[in-house]
Amino acid sequence: MREKAISALAALLGASRHAVLFTGAGMSTDSGIPDYRSPGGVWDRFRPVDFSEFLASADGQREFWQRKFATHDMIADAEPNRGHRAVVKLMEQGELASIITQNVDGLHQKSGVPEDHVIELHGNTTYAVCLECATRHDLGPIRDAFLADESLPQCTACGGLVKTGTISFGQTMPEEPMRRAEEASRKADLMIAVGSSLVVYPAAGFPVLAKREGSRLAILNREPTELDPLADLVIHDEIGPLLGDLAGVN
Repeated sequence: MREKAISALAALLGASRHAVLFTGAGMSTDSGIPDYRSPGGVWDRFRPVDFSEFLASADGQREFWQRKFATHDMIADAEPNRGHRAVVKLMEQGELASIITQNVDGLHQKSGVPEDHVIELHGNTTYAVCLECATRHDLGPIRDAFLADESLPQCTACGGLVKTGTISFGQTMPEEPMRRAEEASRKADLMIAVGSSLVVYPAAGFPVLAKREGSRLAILNREPTELDPLADLVIHDEIGPLLGDLAGVN
């Protein structure tokens, strides 16, 4: 069964001249990062703090950082898995043009994908950013100060409010990544959606856009998705092992 699925996906890739990968949380679960919606996932254990709550008060900011640092080590210590390594090889072989990702863990870049080939729709949790001047800040000093006495970070450049580089609930989607994702989706002749439940919009709209623009759509996920009926190829399987076999990496 897996061999047949790999053969079908390889055929789509072989016929493609501009394939785009769209990845979700399932891409990183083999790296020890639980997804958000499944039982036992991140949102089962930690209530997300809305952006308006973060802006409204110091209490909201402290709750945000408490939740961030409760999961920080899990993401900071995570290593790319077989699926990530397979993606790197496919890119090196010219099989993939770019990656659109919902993930905030930075594992695509950590695995060796050039940063300018990764479009992060929901930002990145491995660093912090000033909301006023966009200066990037290392999380180490912020974490040390917060764990010592719950000191809230301020931008060293302008004194502005600092939060992780992620897009929180209620926060405006980042303009430039959204523009780049739309451009990549319109240009794609094959969109491969991997490890995403495809229910979070506007992100999940990009595979739909690609399909409407004439692209073929392949979906690889452990569970069925709402977009399965739209796809040219649907594979329900383990992500890392299937991609690893497809690319020939361990």
